[in-house]
Amino acid sequence: MACAAHMVARMMMTLHLGQTLTFTGDPFREGPSATTHSSRGAVLVEGGRVIETGEADALRAAHPQADVRDHGDGLILPGFVDAHMHYPQTAMIASWGKRLIDWLNSYTFPEEGKFADRAYADEIAARTLDLAIANGTTALTSFCTIHPGSVDAFFAAAEARGMAGFAGKTCMDRNAPDYLSDTAQSAHDDSKTLIERWHGKGRATYVITPRFSPTSSPEQLGALGALWVANPTCLMQTHLSEQVDEIDWVKGLYPQARDYLDTYEAHGLLGERGLYGHAIHLEPREADRLREVGAGLVHCPTSNTFIGSGLFDMAARVAEGQRIGLASDTGGGSSFSMLRVMGAAYEIGQLKRNPIHPAQLLWLATEGSARVLHAQGEIGRLAPGSAADMIVLDLASTPAIAQRSALASDIWEALFPTIMMGDDRAIAKTYVAGRQMKG
Repeated sequence: MACAAHMVARMMMTLHLGQTLTFTGDPFREGPSATTHSSRGAVLVEGGRVIETGEADALRAAHPQADVRDHGDGLILPGFVDAHMHYPQTAMIASWGKRLIDWLNSYTFPEEGKFADRAYADEIAARTLDLAIANGTTALTSFCTIHPGSVDAFFAAAEARGMAGFAGKTCMDRNAPDYLSDTAQSAHDDSKTLIERWHGKGRATYVITPRFSPTSSPEQLGALGALWVANPTCLMQTHLSEQVDEIDWVKGLYPQARDYLDTYEAHGLLGERGLYGHAIHLEPREADRLREVGAGLVHCPTSNTFIGSGLFDMAARVAEGQRIGLASDTGGGSSFSMLRVMGAAYEIGQLKRNPIHPAQLLWLATEGSARVLHAQGEIGRLAPGSAADMIVLDLASTPAIAQRSALASDIWEALFPTIMMGDDRAIAKTYVAGRQMKG
């Protein structure tokens, strides 16, 4: 009987064939040679996890009982990892003509107020995750709203789809409308309850979430810092040095602080498991401290250009030894596609006289972001033991892309047109924990 059960389990294996591209190291440190490309590779999946990777012929011979899915010339990659976004802003993406502070007041806060209605939160959470899957994103890190139900809606929608979700209740107790304000105590208590309900349950990771220093009093930041100390396996996410007028605002609100980062550091909100969105206009001390503690910086290029925040200096941050992830920052970001986000990162790199190689762009959107989230080995890579979150990328999804990729002399020339011009049409298939969700 045990032998029969073993054979049944073995029959459930699926062997995916196609081009494969895997990282053997960090391409920012080692260059494109930190990758392995196979024009005819394979990924063996069982029970929602990657069992083995290698060459197609060898794995077919070793596992003749596996169900074979042949994706032809499709490029099999890990699903994209979006390390910073706002699912409550999905419905208001691409709102015209405001910089950060006015944009929050004009668009963001009125929309977030609607999330007091759990049914609305459920609707937008489902829409957001479906859009993510359509665009090849299989793991999301989201700010929610002050309403605990908005967190429940996000994690429930992720659970229903089998997705890895990273999220938390956004906390604000000043400089926000009354209908979006909590208190230092309620922010702590609501977040604590949500941690107990969701953190570590299935594929859910709770992220303690002060929006940013201007909308949190010192008392609230301190309460959330204490909560993080009590729950050290949680992540913490916030915003840092996104726009120069925001930095001036912070200086006025926290005159005793050495700099913007110090408003978090002084209240226990600086650490290795901290995620600091944007981090464009850093002071030298801030960069030094972020590197020293091993914090994660999250680059949001489509947002930075859309609302006029500035140009993230990737070369300087890499040279410092920072850990960096990549994110859509929807709805400040103007696209749900991480391909478009990678393209925008390249364009910003060009403006900073630092063209980013396609290997580095892909790393940022997969394993780089997974490392920032302390989820490497689980998401962002296709290696034995990782979740089978993966996509099949069509490198000829439109006539314009096809005519360019047809001239490619290597995988990078074939991939780069899709990074720059691709959209959801380039995502031929999306798998979440081995389950086909698109295509």
